[in-house]
This record gives sequence, C-alpha cells and structure tokens, in this order.
Amino acid sequence: MALRMRHADDTALDAHELNVTPLIDVMLVLLVIFMVTAPLSTVNVPVDLPSSTEKPAPRPANPIFVTVKADHSLALGEEDISNDALPAKLMTLTNGHKDERIFLRADKTVDYETLMKSMDLLRKAGFLKVALVNLQGQEEGDAP
Repeated sequence: MALRMRHADDTALDAHELNVTPLIDVMLVLLVIFMVTAPLSTVNVPVDLPSSTEKPAPRPANPIFVTVKADHSLALGEEDISNDALPAKLMTLTNGHKDERIFLRADKTVDYETLMKSMDLLRKAGFLKVALVNLQGQEEGDAP
C-alpha cells in the first residue's frame, strides 16, 4: 500500500479571497484618530499684539495717509472723505499711479473687520501697496 500525501492544490474548491477584515479595522482606527485630532488642529488663541520697537522706516517725500477713525469714518490726509469718493481722490493725488504706496492707519479702538473693509476698498480701487502704520520706537504703554 502506497501512502499518498495530500497537497492544497489537490482540492477543487480552492478559495482565493482576500481577507479585508484587518484592512477595515485599520481604516476605522485611522478614522477615529483623525476625528479626535482634527478639532485640536485649529488655532483659537487670544493674542494681544505688541507695538514695534524698531527704528522708523524712512518716510517718502509726500506720503498719502488714509486714516480709519474711531467712529469708522475715513480721512484722506487731514480731510474727511466718504468711501465712495476715496478712489477718485486717490487717483488724483497719485496722478494715476496705482503702484504708489498708501499708508493706512487706524485708531486703536477700530475692530479688525473695519480695518479689512478699508483695505478691501483700497484694493478694489487698484492700490495694492498698502503699508500699515503704527507707533514705532515706543514700548507698550509709553505716551506718544
């Protein structure tokens, strides 16, 4: 009597299937990790920005100042101006040169949204070089 060894390839019903259960487990673990860490990746830190102590940059010969006052109204130089009249007046002052730098300053009490609206107004008028003005060369709390 001869002994016959049985091999796996002798069966007619071979199963060639991929076991996806471990892959699904890994994906679910990754999903849970990302769901937990995603809210932690946002920055929600209150910040009180300091004033600059660097030496002032040299001022141009005829700077153009746009000021956002505490009541959110605008001033061009020393005169009050409306939002609608600002672009035309800037074009007159710059002789149509939209690449000239505009100095934007705002009262300390002006909120960020109002400052951004003023910058958007300048950008819509075509003036893309906007410099923000602060009190330079002074420590926080010093009198101007």
